[in-house]
Formats: sequence, C-alpha cells, structure tokens
Amino acid sequence: MSPSVLIVDDDPFIRKLIATTLEDVAGFELAEAADGYEAVVVAGRENPQVVFLDIDMPRMDGFEACRRMRADPDIADATIVMLTAASGGGAEREAEDAGADLFLTKPFSPLELLHLVESLGARAGD
Repeated sequence: MSPSVLIVDDDPFIRKLIATTLEDVAGFELAEAADGYEAVVVAGRENPQVVFLDIDMPRMDGFEACRRMRADPDIADATIVMLTAASGGGAEREAEDAGADLFLTKPFSPLELLHLVESLGARAGD
C-alpha cells in the first residue's frame, strides 16, 4: 500500500504548495482538508500515514484536531507534522502536548518539505 499524506490548512495556497511539492514524490497518495473538523473526518476515512496539520484554522484548530486523531485507534499511529506561521509563544510545546511528532514553521522551502516527507515515507513503509 502506498504511503498517504493528508494536507490540512485553511489557506488553499499552502495546500496547493504542499501538494505540488509532494507530486514529485512517487507513490504518495494525497488528501486535503480545509479545517480541523474536516481533517478529523478525512483522516478517519483515508487513514493517512503522514498528516501536515496547520494550527490556526476555523471550526477546530490544529491542536484539537491532533488530540482527536491521537484518540482514534485507527489513525493514532499517523505521523503528525504541525504547521504554523508563528514561532515561539509556546505553540511548539502545545503541539507536542497535543501529540504532534514534528513542528514546521512557515515559510518552509519545498526542498525541506520534500526531504521531510521522503524520510517519513520511508518510515511509514517499514
């Protein structure tokens, strides 16, 4: 089964940037969501191995979405990478407390994203 990636951000430009970058990685299946609530629904349906999850979103923020994914035994093992435009302010600590595996501050380079996903994909396929 191909490793799958769920991209969650309320900014369609960020979702497209991540999706376009990941198209260069053969074998990844992509799904998208525009807010935390939709992320939990899509994750439950798609069972992704990797989730890129923005923090600041409408309806449900990334911290709560992360906690809900961790509470669902079907998707609890997904690697969750929290995304934020803000650095500092305790966001990284709160992401860790919510169950995130990694924390990535926007803006990030496509190359940085590609290397991160390739390393996570190799891990997910083990």
